[in-house]
Amino acid sequence: MNADIAPTTAPHPEPTQPATPTSHFTIRLSATPRGARPARRLAAEQLHAWGRPYDTDANHTVTLLVAELAANAARHGRVRGRDFRLRLTLRPDDVTLRIELTDPRPDRCPPHPGTLQPPSPEQDSGRGLLLVEALSTHWGTTTGDPYTKTVWCEVALE
Repeated sequence: MNADIAPTTAPHPEPTQPATPTSHFTIRLSATPRGARPARRLAAEQLHAWGRPYDTDANHTVTLLVAELAANAARHGRVRGRDFRLRLTLRPDDVTLRIELTDPRPDRCPPHPGTLQPPSPEQDSGRGLLLVEALSTHWGTTTGDPYTKTVWCEVALE
């Protein structure tokens, strides 16, 4: 596993304002159900380390969101031999956490926010992004290069 945990500061803060540290956690995991499970556990552990204990609503919400996005990355974004990346970014100035799951399938994007339709009651799947939409303040998809896509969401921790 490759992990990167680094507090950083804004590149050029205003001289009259103190720099606001932003915390990052990034890890690459196998794009399989076996990779989705540690994504959930590592997110819960990282939030605990950032001062949001395991038994808080914030930790439970983030864990659920990471689980849904990681499951989607493993199921719909999988390319044999390629990993997915989990990235958590905590901005303490407004107590917002950004969750990003990047996979190697830019050709398979989810529907746009606000356009999700609930599946029929007989279907066993298809509710994950509805949970993401309900529990996050914002969510969406970005494609920064021709080889990957990132499904992200933001959640207020307080």
